[in-house]
Amino acid sequence: MATPRPSTSQSYASPSYQNGYTISTSQAYGTRPSTARPGTARPSTGRRSRAGSTIGGGESQQIVCAINEGRGITPTVGLAFVNISTGEAVLSQICDNQFYAKTLNKLQVFEPTEILIVSTAGPPNLKSTMYKIVEENIIGAKMVLVDRRYWSETSGLEFISQLAFAEDVEAIKVAIGGSYFATCCFAATLKYIELKMSLTFAFRSLRIKFQPSEGSMMIDLSTIQSLELIQNIHNPKSKESLFGLMNQTITPMGSRQLRSNILQPLIQPEVLIHRWDAVEELTCLKAFHDIEKLLTSLIIIPTQPDIRHSEQAINNVLMLKTFVESALKLYETLAGARSELILEIRGHMCPENINPTIQLIAEVINDDVTYQKAPLDLRNQRTYAVKTGVSGLLDVARDTFREATQDVHQHVTEINETYGMQVDTRYDNARRYYLRVFESDFNGQALPDILINQYRKKGFIECQTLDLMKLNQKIEDSHQEVVLMSDKTVQELLDNIRGEIPNLFKVCESIAMLDMIAAFAHLATTSDYCKPEISDCIVIQSGRHPIREKVHKNNKFISNDVYATQQTRFQIITGCNMSGKSTYIRSTALMCVMAQVGSFVPAQYACFPMIRQLFARVSMDDSIEANVSTFASEMRETAYILRNIDKHSLAIIDELGRGTSTRDGLAIALSIAEALVESKALVWFATHFREIAQIMKERPGVINSHLAVDMSEENTMTMLYKVKSDFVKEEHYGLALARVVDLPAQVLEVAETVSRALEAQTEAKKQSSKSCAIAKRRKVVLSLREVLQQAADSPMEGKVLLNWLRKLQEEFVRRMEQIENDVVSSDAEDAESEEEQAESMVTPDNDIA
Repeated sequence: MATPRPSTSQSYASPSYQNGYTISTSQAYGTRPSTARPGTARPSTGRRSRAGSTIGGGESQQIVCAINEGRGITPTVGLAFVNISTGEAVLSQICDNQFYAKTLNKLQVFEPTEILIVSTAGPPNLKSTMYKIVEENIIGAKMVLVDRRYWSETSGLEFISQLAFAEDVEAIKVAIGGSYFATCCFAATLKYIELKMSLTFAFRSLRIKFQPSEGSMMIDLSTIQSLELIQNIHNPKSKESLFGLMNQTITPMGSRQLRSNILQPLIQPEVLIHRWDAVEELTCLKAFHDIEKLLTSLIIIPTQPDIRHSEQAINNVLMLKTFVESALKLYETLAGARSELILEIRGHMCPENINPTIQLIAEVINDDVTYQKAPLDLRNQRTYAVKTGVSGLLDVARDTFREATQDVHQHVTEINETYGMQVDTRYDNARRYYLRVFESDFNGQALPDILINQYRKKGFIECQTLDLMKLNQKIEDSHQEVVLMSDKTVQELLDNIRGEIPNLFKVCESIAMLDMIAAFAHLATTSDYCKPEISDCIVIQSGRHPIREKVHKNNKFISNDVYATQQTRFQIITGCNMSGKSTYIRSTALMCVMAQVGSFVPAQYACFPMIRQLFARVSMDDSIEANVSTFASEMRETAYILRNIDKHSLAIIDELGRGTSTRDGLAIALSIAEALVESKALVWFATHFREIAQIMKERPGVINSHLAVDMSEENTMTMLYKVKSDFVKEEHYGLALARVVDLPAQVLEVAETVSRALEAQTEAKKQSSKSCAIAKRRKVVLSLREVLQQAADSPMEGKVLLNWLRKLQEEFVRRMEQIENDVVSSDAEDAESEEEQAESMVTPDNDIA
């Protein structure tokens, strides 16, 4: 039984408060302090121009979202998204923190156009914390307060029973069991769509999914922007982003699927393995229309249908006919598939799922009628869509249409013969039939009086005649009569087809997945990517930055290796300006995202663990909207990272502390680095503070690397873009760069003097050699433990394992002896230094004594 429709006499004119709804527009970051992570001044990732989520994305879409929460230290937040454009609903319930990080992540991914919140949480009452945070961080969405009576779990379960696909109802109810807030949100969303938009969904026609928050990696908005996952930072219209690189899809559904996956990478190893296998096998795919929107238009029933709805209904049937016929051909094309994912996709397109729809259409629609894009062709196809004999009056109206069309061509022939002209017949939706002649045919002479509504355009004269306008009206009247007479038959056909909507949506989703996988296959084939593996550490051989490699395709990209485990989890990257630090750390993060989307990655070999959260602090922008400086914005984003990071996270931090004084920046960067090491997350920490690398080099889990630079004697620098071990040894890259640009000699001399003085002070504050030796020994032992554990999990055995263990033993002994030798050498130097200092302090009186 379909959902009840509102009374057509009910008024919705009041924008303030009617039927329990209050509407307000969210403000840009607000005017009050916020505990949430702030937005930044960088361009939005597709704000209001979505490029694909399974529910949100790509082109302009209408997405209504409802959110509700249970109060507590760690609030439980329910969300429900209904995409009116694609006929899909996603329900989710999240155990969030006090800063609503996961809730904001969901809202940023789906980008709703309207956000519904229970009326007691907003004005005129005191705004709740959730209301404030959502209002300040989600830009462009309309905030709507909904009366509490519409937030009913019972109503939500009834909507699920009525609207979900028959085979999904029980599964959804089991999945949503205990998710009280998500169910209430679903009820509020559908009641809002029904009462305020005058729309309902057909019985058993809505794709409803319950999406737990644990199913994907969490990427916040700042990281999405910093890594250019969806949109280029500097040019929003540019395709130089990860989505632009990977979007080789040829269907709108595939594009939306890709965008959703990039913003929510998977963390299920078995699903990723199936995708990689499919990418390995797949090479091509035929293009389809946007079938998601088509199927959605079949299930949404307007309360006041008109002639345009009747015309569109025929168009939808013709597009559906083309779609199901193409899907059968695709099923045959995939007959030789071997990967499990492609076989599953092919199974959804089997004749058993498609033939019932084809048979229903064949009983009503002419076999040779197809969907056309040209306006005239489409009108003709609509006119002759329904088979002859269904209705006698329909056949008479068609005869009238045909005769009037013939009269148009006869009229044009008579004009050509009477006036000796060569007139072409043209058609568009606004003027219907009109005439076009070459302007040069008249050589400045006046046109015959019979030609009216003259319009000159690019060497042509477009015009009409009075008789032609009358014939156009006659044709239009007969066409509308045909459409209205066909409408009853077409609506009956659509009612029958709605019973097949669940199978058709499965076919549609399968094509979207296939399109995305085919895009990955195209990218892997044309760009020399490798198939990643799943492990408990990150290993990348000859990795490359996917976006930079595409942008600078004429220049060979310098690849680098990456290795990160728990004993090498915090990697400090030093190097001079423009040496490639930012590119190196971003490439690692981007490859993790690509791998967990299911794509191959730009490397010779790669394996990754399942990263559950991705963080990036890499920009140097002021936040004008939030009225904060570069440093304040940097600290607020870093605070967000520290509150949410854990051992399943990956973070890249670029030049932390540059926005304030050197001393304060170093102190803050060092303390944050200590906290990040304790989090046990995988962190790449690029910095110019060599002191951080020196102080933390013996900490367990910390390693130092640098980007190499070739310094010549002619005061020139060559960036090698290769990662080397240990922190950078050249302390004065800034001075070298200053010499390259020919600063005055006196300025350089003073700068070098100050630099040497500061270096001497730093050396004087170093730790003793014995305390360093203890830290070094502990680090070597922990590394040995981790390597032995990896060996136990590896396939090595017999002599191969024995030889490997012997080499490991030799390496361990060598490193421990080196530590001991360093201690002895340092003690000897200290003793010699103390002796020299004592001798220098002896006075002549002491000698006499």
